[in-house]
Amino acid sequence: MSAAAVAAPARVPLRAVLRAPGFTWLFGASMVGRVPAFAIGLVLVLRTRELTGSFAAGGIVAGISALAMCVSAPVLGRLVDRRGQTVVLSGCAALSAAGMLALGLLPHGAGMAAAAACAVATGLGFPPLGACLRAALPALLPDRERRHAAFALESAMTEVTYVAAPLLVAVSIALGGTRTAAIACAVLAPLGVAAFVAHPTARSWRPDDAGERRPGGALRAHGVRALLFVFALVGVTFGAVEVAVPAAAGSSAAGFLLALWGAGSLAGGLIAARAPAPADGARRLRRLLAGLAAGHLLLVPAAGPVALALLLPAAGLAIAPTFACTFALVEELAPPGALTEAYTWLSTGIGGGIAAGAAVAGALAQSSSPAAAFAFAAAAAAAGAGLAAVSRLRAA
Repeated sequence: MSAAAVAAPARVPLRAVLRAPGFTWLFGASMVGRVPAFAIGLVLVLRTRELTGSFAAGGIVAGISALAMCVSAPVLGRLVDRRGQTVVLSGCAALSAAGMLALGLLPHGAGMAAAAACAVATGLGFPPLGACLRAALPALLPDRERRHAAFALESAMTEVTYVAAPLLVAVSIALGGTRTAAIACAVLAPLGVAAFVAHPTARSWRPDDAGERRPGGALRAHGVRALLFVFALVGVTFGAVEVAVPAAAGSSAAGFLLALWGAGSLAGGLIAARAPAPADGARRLRRLLAGLAAGHLLLVPAAGPVALALLLPAAGLAIAPTFACTFALVEELAPPGALTEAYTWLSTGIGGGIAAGAAVAGALAQSSSPAAAFAFAAAAAAAGAGLAAVSRLRAA
């Protein structure tokens, strides 16, 4: 047998990851607790619209919550790195649930200010379950190959939660209106958190170097700063596509088409989960980002829902693998004692990028055409690939 064959990374069956003690429990709890993250924006829009009679007010309130979530995520990540997962996640669940419960109990005519106060509490306190799961993986899966598969599986299954969230809202509204939808979100996130922190791994988790308190936190690492901006550009791509699709195909087909986009990401993530971990994660990230740009460039000439239905799954193929590769790089690049915070900075980057991408794409679709918005989405992904190429994505 050749030396190259001996050195080749091994493929890890997904069942080896799922059978690791504690993984399925923490993974499942994390996914349950994260479903409301994709539902809260829609609930805030619809509930505020019902209370005030204004969709514009609903959009503002949802934006306030998203901004609060982006701002608070790194702060919560740093608190987890200092205080552990149990205390911080439990406090977050209580604050966020209180915000959504209060929103559900507001009387008709309460006004936008009251809804905005609920949105602030919900956004500021939303539990960073994804970051906590990833930070716990070294304890659950000590070998790099299985962690690579876990990152890919998580990224793929996030698409399932993305689809499940609006279904949760729709069923809740059918059963009891927007009040019930808000209460459902208020209940589901704490349930996920309670199951997560009940596991011994979460209760005993501590950062690698809990005593280190150097200024700058996770952002003192050049690689983490670079990935923050790369993810912001990826977020621009996502925000632009979420606006360009309904502009090109109409609102009635938009949900189905965006689900196909997510299905492509799900397929790509499952493929990545079965592939070996890369010997050079930075190189693979550059290639994935280039693939992301190329896939979305295919959407530019698409005219109508049929063409988009054929092309969006291909455009989405690189999404989940890009996330998985980035998560693995964060594990290498984060400074000691700042791993959770580093993961939460990615959430902040992508959230800000989505907001910016949606705003610019909306203007482009209105003033030019949906094709211009798709071209903008592809250009943002290409810029992310360029930034990854010139950045030093290696541990210091």
